[in-house]
Amino acid sequence: MAESNKAIYAAIVGNLAIAATKFTAAAFTGSSAMLSEGIHSLVDTGNGGLLLLGVKRSQKPPDDHHPFGHGKELYFWTLIVAVLIFGIGGGVSAYEGILHLLHPAEIKNVLWSYSVLGLSLIFEGISLAIAWNEFKQVKRRRGIWEAIHTSKDPTTFTVLFEDSAAILGLLAALIGVSLSHWTGNPVYDGGASIVIGLLLATVAMLLIYESKGLLVGEGMEAGEVAKLRELAQSESGVESVSRLASMHFGPNTVLLAMELKFRPGQTLRQIENTIDGLQKKVRECRPEVKHIFIEVESLKERSTGARAAPEAALP
Repeated sequence: MAESNKAIYAAIVGNLAIAATKFTAAAFTGSSAMLSEGIHSLVDTGNGGLLLLGVKRSQKPPDDHHPFGHGKELYFWTLIVAVLIFGIGGGVSAYEGILHLLHPAEIKNVLWSYSVLGLSLIFEGISLAIAWNEFKQVKRRRGIWEAIHTSKDPTTFTVLFEDSAAILGLLAALIGVSLSHWTGNPVYDGGASIVIGLLLATVAMLLIYESKGLLVGEGMEAGEVAKLRELAQSESGVESVSRLASMHFGPNTVLLAMELKFRPGQTLRQIENTIDGLQKKVRECRPEVKHIFIEVESLKERSTGARAAPEAALP
């Protein structure tokens, strides 16, 4: 989590400085695209703060009302970030572009726009490079979309999405300002603002989709579940794993539930020792598994074939 915070801090500092320069350039030039880009950077700055808030609140320890911790706070605030990108970033940018098309105004002092856009591309490029380096540690050998979909830490891809959208938005603004300057037609500037709004709306929808899955409750990756199943079945006293389910309550908090069938002839002491050893191995293998519940098929059920009350779950 600390590693992903590095990308968030870099994005906040960069976006705050860039927003100030973009709004200054918009005031001097009257460019709709520059104003939209300023709004974009300001929203990204606020989003970085909300992500940090989510990270901090997600680290609160469990309590009576939240026995599995507050990890999903991060997923909630990521959803809020996505809604803000869609509503404020995308909506206001598109609205500003439409107004500029309805009431076109000539761009003045265009060198301001070129200078600010050039500097912004450099700063956003640095921020994107930092975000990409952090994301590569999560991505490893997987494809980009696979890594995003399977990641349980939304900070790793939210900043990457925002910085990528920022680069594309800057390019759109540069094209719009340039065309308006060369042709003398301000329509291109307004069109660039609408493109920026649609771009932000697309990024927001992707984030909303991923955040929804995390909030509803996603389990561990299929490969990791298979490894845990093999680990349980490798215990000498375990005959089979009837059921194995998991759920993420945060990037580093997982609940694991298993239903085990033990081989005939096992004493209660042997079963308890097997469970204790299995819990220790699971936590050594996957430290993020903080809560383990194991349900045991009763020995009476094995002898009679009737469904008996299961043993109490052992945390």
